[in-house]
Amino acid sequence: MSRSAEIETRLREAFAPAELDVRNDSGRHAGHAGDDGSGESHFHVRMRAPALAGMSRVARHRAVHAALGAELTTAIHALSLDLDG
Repeated sequence: MSRSAEIETRLREAFAPAELDVRNDSGRHAGHAGDDGSGESHFHVRMRAPALAGMSRVARHRAVHAALGAELTTAIHALSLDLDG
């Protein structure tokens, strides 16, 4: 399973979002620091989920990182998050 698919699966299971877009931005960072050559090192996530409502920005980010798990978040060099409840 690709990292994009894994990110999407874990976030759907954890938050049942109303909107979820996982974009692989790795191609835009080819040859830059953090590019491991896999083509799966830089991601942007836009998610709207009622489960995030009422959480601070930091709490939302922590919840997403927890849902993705340490193994996946450490395998990714950059994860940009646009989150709302």
